[in-house]
Amino acid sequence: MFERPDSGERAVLVHVYFPDGAGQEDLQEFTELVGSAGATAVATVTGTRASPDPRLFIGRGKAEEVLAAVQQHQAELVIFNHPLSPTQERNLERLFSCRVVARTGLILDIFAQRARTFEGKLQVELAQLRHLSTRLVRGWTHLERQKGGIGLRGPGETQLESDRRMLNARIKVINQRLDKVERQRHQGRRARQRADVPAVSLVGYTNAGKSTLFNTLTGAEAFVADQLFATLDPTLRRVDVQGVGPLVLADTVGFIRHLPHDLVAAFRATLEETRTADLLLHVVDAHDPDKLGHIEQVNAVLQEIGAADVPQIRVYNKIDLSGNEPRIDYRDDGQVERVWVSAMTGDGLDLLAEALMVHFQGTQMHGWLHLSPDVGRTRSSLYKIGQVISEHVDEQGSWWLEICMAQKNIDKIIREAEGSCDFHKADSVDFVAGTAQAS
Repeated sequence: MFERPDSGERAVLVHVYFPDGAGQEDLQEFTELVGSAGATAVATVTGTRASPDPRLFIGRGKAEEVLAAVQQHQAELVIFNHPLSPTQERNLERLFSCRVVARTGLILDIFAQRARTFEGKLQVELAQLRHLSTRLVRGWTHLERQKGGIGLRGPGETQLESDRRMLNARIKVINQRLDKVERQRHQGRRARQRADVPAVSLVGYTNAGKSTLFNTLTGAEAFVADQLFATLDPTLRRVDVQGVGPLVLADTVGFIRHLPHDLVAAFRATLEETRTADLLLHVVDAHDPDKLGHIEQVNAVLQEIGAADVPQIRVYNKIDLSGNEPRIDYRDDGQVERVWVSAMTGDGLDLLAEALMVHFQGTQMHGWLHLSPDVGRTRSSLYKIGQVISEHVDEQGSWWLEICMAQKNIDKIIREAEGSCDFHKADSVDFVAGTAQAS
């Protein structure tokens, strides 16, 4: 066999076009994935087939072409932009005398590099072990057979069985730890629900600008880079939106074409934040020529994880590159459908706040809250969340706060003030020489 090098990631890329489009992947995206993994593409071999070859995936002639590229460029690995069966991987490695990595293995490797938190590392390890469990090969052939006769009886358990048993034991331990993480997340969600704090989850294709938008909205310092899967570990922050109040905003991992099922299963605790969110902000790269295809892929993943029914607003980001103007597009029923923004320059972020206000609060009531001097805490809370437009103080020392809020929130404030607060529509209040007259 061959030695697997510890360093030196010179790679030959293989991309096959199928006429029916089955399993079709984007070559440019594939190249970016390879770069994100830290490999250097020294050659790219493309071809067209009616269907994958059961033994080598690409057929004998194309495999010889790849072998020639490996030998010419002294490549250490060959990366396929397609899923390969365990048998195909072994046959290709035997032919090329170097490592062969399928698309799924490439994505798993990127995730392994990006994981920073304890939970993220566990999730990636679980996905890798599940992937590896289908690719176990014999290591010690002299322990593999059990024959009759003196001196020919085996030890009872083959090396393959031993490896599989250890893998299953480790998978069980990781699942138990992730179950504990999921219970902790569930407790946090229950606390937010009791406090009536809406949860908003940022989703979208990888490298659409979710983390940049997240940092701009929350003032956080989530890692941002122009590369695929720059963000892996989820980040939650509280943000106060004028007209809405406090929200919990979650930055999640980016999606991609045919996200490996092992990853979807391993990241169930993280994806739970998306599935239980009150609203999804679907971030789209407005400058991407394939943005419609990426939208379909994201919606397909949302369908797979059970989040297809969560309300969604599409946020078209990077309008500073696409040349679009900031705006809000509404549906026929008056609900927000799209918001056009630039997270980098800040253009349109005020419209995004308006869209959130329309979604969560519905019709706004414009008027004056009359507060007695003994409910200063209510006045302070309204200022803290940016709900006060203007203020007057009458001769009795009471406050008159001009606000624009949803009727249900106004009713909640009046109920909590216990008779020390009432509301009057804007056109029913006149201010004359420091006094207020409500009609």
